[in-house]
Amino acid sequence: MSTLITGGTGLVGAALKSVVQGPSFFASSRSHDLTRPEDVNRLFEEVRPSKVIHLAGMVGGVKANSDYVADFFTNNIYINTNVLHFASLYKVDKLVAVLSTCIYPDDVTYPITEDQLHNGRPHESNFGYAHAKRMLEVQARAYRKQYGCNFITATPTNIFGENDNYHPENSHVIPAIMKKIYEAKQQGGDVELWGSGKPMRQFTYSKDIANILMFLMDNYDEEESINIGNDFEYSINHVANLIADIANFKGDIIWRTDMPEGQHKKPCDMTKLHDLGWNKFTDIFRALECTYRWFEKKYPSLRGLS
Repeated sequence: MSTLITGGTGLVGAALKSVVQGPSFFASSRSHDLTRPEDVNRLFEEVRPSKVIHLAGMVGGVKANSDYVADFFTNNIYINTNVLHFASLYKVDKLVAVLSTCIYPDDVTYPITEDQLHNGRPHESNFGYAHAKRMLEVQARAYRKQYGCNFITATPTNIFGENDNYHPENSHVIPAIMKKIYEAKQQGGDVELWGSGKPMRQFTYSKDIANILMFLMDNYDEEESINIGNDFEYSINHVANLIADIANFKGDIIWRTDMPEGQHKKPCDMTKLHDLGWNKFTDIFRALECTYRWFEKKYPSLRGLS
């Protein structure tokens, strides 16, 4: 009775290593190319999992999603198609696939409920990635209907934590800010951050997401996707100031309003998650502090930099 975690060396995969109980296999892109069906078949043949947590995907920030929109769509379609197909073929007991809030339409009613998923186009800044993730939700429902697979999908809010990706162009907002503030502190100058700092996001610590995914494995079996994450919204500016305080950064934060910043807000409704009985989240300052101290210790041997 083993658990297979795809994307096992990524942000949430690393957090799951201290949560998953029993035999488990954390697959990475180095060990298996999930865009290739023969590699995915070999993975399932080796592991013979009873459960799958599907985290793997080509991911990146606003600029990467805009510059490589076709790559983000195609590679994620290949990955998701292969993983769910072989999970069905090898008759796993349950699969939890992780989506992204960017799948939701640009024009929605806030807070975003799960039933609004296909009510319009996603934001133009990352439509390739967003549509590929939408198709993951569609594929999970299709396999449930045709083959009776217990495949569920969960949509987390913006995740951050230890073992994030710090690539200069492909990282998400919190690791990008941490890297820039850390390096500006070392150089003794100010720091330039993209956008206005005004967009609002629901940030959730990766260890909280890991615990929620294991909770869903035991407590959620519905067809409709479920939103997971912290209810509270924080502005990018607020988070940047918290990181600056943690880093003891004394320079000025200069906002580059000529650079992209994505949607202004996209709060998700967490009623379904709360109704299941989950309402345990790490304080954001504590989570950012743990993440930054880990970042300091590991720099520059970080994912995306080394």
